[in-house]
Amino acid sequence: MYIDLKDVAFWMDAVRNSENHYSVLESFWKGQLQSKEWLIDNLKTCVGTNPDIVIHGGWNGVLASMLFNSVIRPGQIRSVDIDENCEDTANMICKRQEIDGNFRAETSDMCTYEYEFNPDIVINTSTEHISQEQYNMWLSRVPDSLVVLQSNDYYDLPEHIRCFDTVEDFAAHSGLSYIIKQETLELPLYNRFLLIGRK
Repeated sequence: MYIDLKDVAFWMDAVRNSENHYSVLESFWKGQLQSKEWLIDNLKTCVGTNPDIVIHGGWNGVLASMLFNSVIRPGQIRSVDIDENCEDTANMICKRQEIDGNFRAETSDMCTYEYEFNPDIVINTSTEHISQEQYNMWLSRVPDSLVVLQSNDYYDLPEHIRCFDTVEDFAAHSGLSYIIKQETLELPLYNRFLLIGRK
């Protein structure tokens, strides 16, 4: 995947400008980048170009930046995270698109998020961080869009409260009525699961 050097410079600005450099650098761990690239590689076979996207658990905006640099070429992206510290960082990481009006990071609880437009794709990469009840509430609010979900079997982190042993188990608890893709990525410490489908 090619990343525009202008975006790499903004990535580094985001690290430098952050009060917690380590927290931003976590976004660039090998496993994090590999998981995001894998998501994009699977997603690009299911969609056309210029889709409008909402990302829940958008964190520091790296997935959004990688999507803008991919063949998918999104129209606009909203990156939603409950951590208010992510907003400024994500807006810096996606600064070129933020200036153009195609990107905005928002601080919001995914379970109560109000959609200001009907996205073509809704992505949630943080389903292991919420309970099944919260997940069901989040999914009930998702409009008629392609849904992309990630989880894992990494039970060792206390904040991972909704992990699964297999991608089949993840799919069974996803609430999706139609699954286009169901994939597993083997990483050194855990397996990452991916579902693409519709409610």
